Amino acid sequence: MKVLLGVSNRHVHLTEEDYKILFGDEPLGKVKDLVQPGQYSSDKKVTIKTEKRAIENVRLLGPLRNYTQVEISKTDSFSLGINPPIRNSGDLDGSEVVTIIGPNGEITKPCCIIANRHLHINKAQREELGLVGVEKVNAKIVSEKTTIFEDVWIKESDDYTLELHIDTDDGNGSLAKTGDEVEIFIP
Repeated sequence: MKVLLGVSNRHVHLTEEDYKILFGDEPLGKVKDLVQPGQYSSDKKVTIKTEKRAIENVRLLGPLRNYTQVEISKTDSFSLGINPPIRNSGDLDGSEVVTIIGPNGEITKPCCIIANRHLHINKAQREELGLVGVEKVNAKIVSEKTTIFEDVWIKESDDYTLELHIDTDDGNGSLAKTGDEVEIFIP
């Protein structure tokens, strides 16, 4: 079965409380919609900083969430001098401490992870594709550097539409880009 690919660059999700610390009462604007319904790239950017280095112009994704999370690649982690765990979104157990800097303030907290590869899917799509009861799939990206990714987590929500998410390291390593078609199969 073929699905569309989304390659995620580093980004930040914020709670309303943390957003107000960083941006005050400035409204959260939208630059463009993402594939997942209701999700978007906002007009806000922050700096993420560690004792070793900072990365500027990191995009804030909307809408605001009930947790603050920084998602980076392994390559970013080398630059920042940290070793974040690989986790599903929202699982911040053992996450690295970073400082997030906005125009009005900063926050320092354990919130930095490398996101697991995952497949967004809704219940109807999961049933149609025969993935009920399946937790993980494999994904094959055909390119000049054909790659098979194992252990792709399935994330189901009625709000989701079918899309595979990998980070920039995975995308660069397999010569894949957002919008490519990827073959999904049960291991």
